[in-house]
Amino acid sequence: MKFICEKNKLVEALTNVQRAVSQRSTIAALEGILLKTENDCLTLCGYNTELGITTQIEVSVQKEGSVVLNAHFLTDIIRKLSGDVVEIEKQDDLVVKIISGTSKFELLGINADEFPSLPSVESVSSFTMPVNVLKNMIKQTIFAVSEMDTKPVHTGTLFEIKDKTLTLVSVDGYRLALRQEKIKEDLELSFVVPGKTLREILRLLPEKEEEIVTVSAGMRHIIFSVNNYVVISRLLEGEFIDYKSTIPEKSKMEVSIKTDDFLNSIDRVSLLITDRLKSPVKCIFAKDSVHVSCITPIGKADDEVACTGKAKEELEIAFNNKYMSDALRNAETDEVKITLSGPLSPIKITSKDGDSFIFIVLPVRVKS
Repeated sequence: MKFICEKNKLVEALTNVQRAVSQRSTIAALEGILLKTENDCLTLCGYNTELGITTQIEVSVQKEGSVVLNAHFLTDIIRKLSGDVVEIEKQDDLVVKIISGTSKFELLGINADEFPSLPSVESVSSFTMPVNVLKNMIKQTIFAVSEMDTKPVHTGTLFEIKDKTLTLVSVDGYRLALRQEKIKEDLELSFVVPGKTLREILRLLPEKEEEIVTVSAGMRHIIFSVNNYVVISRLLEGEFIDYKSTIPEKSKMEVSIKTDDFLNSIDRVSLLITDRLKSPVKCIFAKDSVHVSCITPIGKADDEVACTGKAKEELEIAFNNKYMSDALRNAETDEVKITLSGPLSPIKITSKDGDSFIFIVLPVRVKS
């Protein structure tokens, strides 16, 4: 194997593919990146048995072949080479020469046959959508993915398709984030994508609105194809929570409030909260204002925010400051509608003008 390519293109490809490489593994090949040259193309692949990322870049192929090189060393070497063009050659003894400018390296490679094959995905159902829309949907739901593995299926996000509508749902036992968008395809699908996979997808998705991402779902794996990258991931198994039953239908009070004003008020009173001094934020909702307060062993904070709504009487409710702040930060709208059913009922947060997203935050029981 021997090829010549632009350094910057190779660095970008290696950096992205490296995200799927095992940090530590008993199989040396899993700590490496598979390089394969064919028809003036270099294919790069990283795979950790749960997540795989593959891409192709144009190169000048002198001799076709393949080899696995340690991802950490290869990426660092290519990134710091002195020239703009890189020449890479694999010799018969698996020693790989890397030459660029005044720099010369030799790396011991691994036979490509030792690199595990990516899983084949059968019974595939596919849909497409603009990259920026999927990126926004993931950003607005991934913050609520569970970090605990007591129920592994909740460490991922539910993708549900019905009536030409894609719904993403994340839950962690204390909050819920839901986001919906229309799609062209008339499918009926339901699967759960690991949060780790979605975080890598966010990094790979470009900002260009005209780009299209193709999502292909099989029985056990999911494939995202965009911008010359293919990401394959296993799906999470298990029964996802019946999220529809957790969304309140009735309410005692609805108020509209400026998102940044409410977020800033919560941030201010939360200055007294630390990992050691934990305390909920308490709000008293009225028809034209929200009184925000917090008490910890070191002091007390009070603040007030204007709102608009209809209420016969005030309603007091307490919540975890981080959960509410996360929801408001991801609302991405100037004003939100907050729906309340009682002091111990879930807090529902939606856009003032629609229901493309729904955030649920469970309240905290406090002593009088």
